[in-house]
This record gives sequence, structure tokens and C-alpha cells, in this order.
Amino acid sequence: MPAAARKTPPAPAPARRKSDAAPRPDRQQAILLAAEKLFAQRGYHAVTIRQIAEEAGVPLALVAYYYGPKNDLFHAVFAHWGHTIEERLAALEAVMQDPQDPQTLTRIVEAFIYPVIHMRSSDEGQYYAQLVGRELAYNSEEADRVLRDFFDPMAHRFIDALHHALPHGSRADAAWGYQFALGALLHHLVDDRIGRLSNHVNTPSDPAAAERLVRFIVGGLRATLPVAPPKKSSPPPSHRRQT
Repeated sequence: MPAAARKTPPAPAPARRKSDAAPRPDRQQAILLAAEKLFAQRGYHAVTIRQIAEEAGVPLALVAYYYGPKNDLFHAVFAHWGHTIEERLAALEAVMQDPQDPQTLTRIVEAFIYPVIHMRSSDEGQYYAQLVGRELAYNSEEADRVLRDFFDPMAHRFIDALHHALPHGSRADAAWGYQFALGALLHHLVDDRIGRLSNHVNTPSDPAAAERLVRFIVGGLRATLPVAPPKKSSPPPSHRRQT
């Protein structure tokens, strides 16, 4: 066969390098978890996108590809945990809103507390709980956006429930009660001093302390929010003779 008629087989395509491969599906989740961890440990403003990429083990450009700027990534972390808010609202919805029932207030506080305590005790919830306690207490633009989008709607529902359970105060009184209850919960989630303050008898964020925390908050609400005034007793009938 003449050489000119021979067909040269096509050269094999060069092997695809790892860096050219399509992003793995787990990379998006790795970025989110890395951001959550670093934001919780160092604070939002102390963390860079480059540090998040290094923690996640992904190229720097991939962070912006999935989540955009840092403030959107911060927002995405809280969106990822939106199911905890749904659990608290579902528990609140299950409470029989009867102000005459002395257990109503306790059940409202349990719906507020228990799903968060359960989340904090899980391995994956540890950093998120720290993040909530650390970042949302600061008056920053990023924190305000998260509070307005995720936590304020839930807060209004619980304030309404507290007002219904203690109707002799105003809704503004119930809002103060909610803020005080929130402060106690957040402190329990993030503060580690209880270990050394108890001479290492107590464990920080101990789920076993949840019932004690509920009783503390319920007692505080009953002590500070107006309750029903005592019923006036009817005067005894007069037994004097008519003259």
C-alpha cells in the first residue's frame, strides 16, 4: 500500500489534569462548613475569602463562583441552618395556647430552648451555635441582615405567644421578656466559664442543664411580666336589721 494512502491514527487526547476537572459536588458544602467554622472562631471581619478557600481545600475562585462576596457567604451559612428555626416554630405551633393552663408558659419556653440545645450538642451544630452567639450580638450590617431575614420573623411569633400566655402585660413587655430569655440562651450556648466557676463540676453547654435553663427563664418571665391581678372578693352580706 502506498505510503500516501496510509491513514495515520489520531493522536490520543491528552489526559485531563485534575485542575481542569469539573468542581466536585462536595466542594460547595466544604466551603460552607469552612466559612461557618472560621466565622465562629475568628469573627466575620477577621476572616478572608482566601482563608476560607484554604480551609475548604478548594481554589479561591470557586468560593465566589458558588457564593459571591463574603457577606453573601455569611448569609448562606444561616440559610443552611434555617431548619432549626422551622423546628422551633413547629414546636411552638404544637403548644396549646391556653393562658389559664399554668404549663402554657413553660411549653412556650421549651419550644424556644430545646431545639437549639439539641442542635448545639451535635457535632455539626457546634460551630453554628458559636457563630450565632458571637456574631449576632454585634451591631453590624451583616448581622442585621441575618437577624431581619431569619430571626426577627421567629421572634415576633414567640413574642405574640408570650403575650397571649401573659395577657395582662403589653406586647412591649413580652418583647422585653423575649430579649431576656434570648440572652440567657445565648450565654449558655457560648460561654465556657461555667467549668472553672464550678470548680470543673459543670460542663459548658451541657444539654442536661436545659431543663434548669427553662425553669430559670419561666421564673424570670413570671417575676417580671405583669400577671393577672387577684380577684376582688365580694363583701360579705350585711346582717344588720332593717329599721
